[in-house]
Amino acid sequence: MSERESMPYDVVVVGGGVAGLSAAIRLKQVNPEIEVCLLEKGSEIGAHILSGAVIDPRALDELFPDWRDDGCPMAETPVTDNWHWVLTRGKKYALPHAFMPPLLSNDGNYTGSLGNLCRWLAEKAEELGVEIFPGFPAAEVLYNDDGSVKGVATGDMGVGADGERKGDYAPGMELHGKYTLFAEGARGSLTKELKAKFDLEANCQPQVYGLGMKELWDIDPDKHAPGRVIHTQGWPLSESESWGGGFLYHQANGQVALGFVVALDYKNPWVYPFEEFQRWKQHPEIRAILEGGKRVAYGARAINEGGWQSVPKLGFAGGALIGCAAGFVNVPRIKGSHTAMKSGMLAAEAIADALAAGRAGDEVTEYEANLRNSWIAEELQKVKNAEPAVAKFGGALGTVLAGADMWMRTLKIGLPITMGHHPDYSETQRADLYKKIEYPKPDGKISFDRLSSVFLSNTNHEEDQPCHLKVKDMELQKVSELGVFGGPSTRYCPAGVYEWLEGADGEPKYQINAQNCVHCKTCDIKDPNQNINWTTPEGGGGPNYPNM
Repeated sequence: MSERESMPYDVVVVGGGVAGLSAAIRLKQVNPEIEVCLLEKGSEIGAHILSGAVIDPRALDELFPDWRDDGCPMAETPVTDNWHWVLTRGKKYALPHAFMPPLLSNDGNYTGSLGNLCRWLAEKAEELGVEIFPGFPAAEVLYNDDGSVKGVATGDMGVGADGERKGDYAPGMELHGKYTLFAEGARGSLTKELKAKFDLEANCQPQVYGLGMKELWDIDPDKHAPGRVIHTQGWPLSESESWGGGFLYHQANGQVALGFVVALDYKNPWVYPFEEFQRWKQHPEIRAILEGGKRVAYGARAINEGGWQSVPKLGFAGGALIGCAAGFVNVPRIKGSHTAMKSGMLAAEAIADALAAGRAGDEVTEYEANLRNSWIAEELQKVKNAEPAVAKFGGALGTVLAGADMWMRTLKIGLPITMGHHPDYSETQRADLYKKIEYPKPDGKISFDRLSSVFLSNTNHEEDQPCHLKVKDMELQKVSELGVFGGPSTRYCPAGVYEWLEGADGEPKYQINAQNCVHCKTCDIKDPNQNINWTTPEGGGGPNYPNM
């Protein structure tokens, strides 16, 4: 501890996504004298950002009203065309727009790279005087003697896999703040700690998640329709009693962003989300768009799907949760960037007022009160039963019931019912209850394997460092994860991190290829015994997404 240097700030922001950047910007807009620093674990701002993305510009309009004329890359491609398909094995059925609640419309929205939006926001933040430190993951929460959050410490650099210091060892840095905002995204390691320490989830439903996998393709120019947005549901997940859906967005520069989301509450441990994604691309309607094109990028991340009832208590002494650390994704709309941004702005405004009043280190209750009376709350309350309805009743009936509930709430005649959730890991069933699923081999043109996909994510970690994926009890992993559940980590991980091999003694050996990790955190969520803990690796490690 004595080796660490410390730097004092008014506000420390952990995470360089849209929530953290919007908070930092708003703090400076309210009062340019507020000293703000922002830590980002990726090698640069945007390196770890992955989203569809179709952006509702509501929050961006509030933050920078002239963003469309100010070089923002998101302005390049407004949505022009919105399709929703229900897929069977070989056919598609278009869902008429008249059946869909108005809140699901994409009119006035934009499609593009969320990572590039973050890079633009970072430029704006630095122009305002925000100090941004990429490549420095916050690895530890610091506390004052009274238990309030004091700030964070970055991870030590130059520690070998054996835990010993190497020649280039450098201790972490302490960042002290009067307030600290945690914008780590879904399932952040420090957010987990804070939820437990301050019992932030005492009065909410458990958070549930989906695994989102995404690819960028350069497609045949004759097939490209800038601004066209396609969402799908049904096949292939309908065949394994799991659920989720696909997306295909025609973006700038002749590219399409396509991806697939699998809800992580699936029961069958033989389900292989990455392979379901590859199957989906082989559907005749999807394949027809991709044929003649070239895949240029791949990535994956977990997505909050719990909705309004899973939003925890947001504030605590010395800080608050914002963005996907708290979970403001509108699941039916497949959007969370605008709500994440707005949450960061609301937190910033409340903290700026607290600082102006001479406060520090207390709980800024005004943030939560303002958020729960904001358009975030209004929007998420309309869709709060959509995810649990589909989870409980399945893709077909659940979609009908979710649609009916959203229509009723839109018309202000909603039933006074809030459906609950079960943690994703608890839904996993024994392997012997299900038949193994045989997935087709990749053709190398439309479908691919995981390792070639990870290569396209530009993922890299310093090889000689402690493993950041911590298995608490290796014997439990062998007896239960493998013996009872059939080793689902070898399938749910979209990067091929986990393998069960035969050891020299003939016994199963658990191999963790941590260098492949794309920081999606699915293992932390879906392990049936909650026996794997994702932590931050050495600074700058992980994917380096160029345009995701």
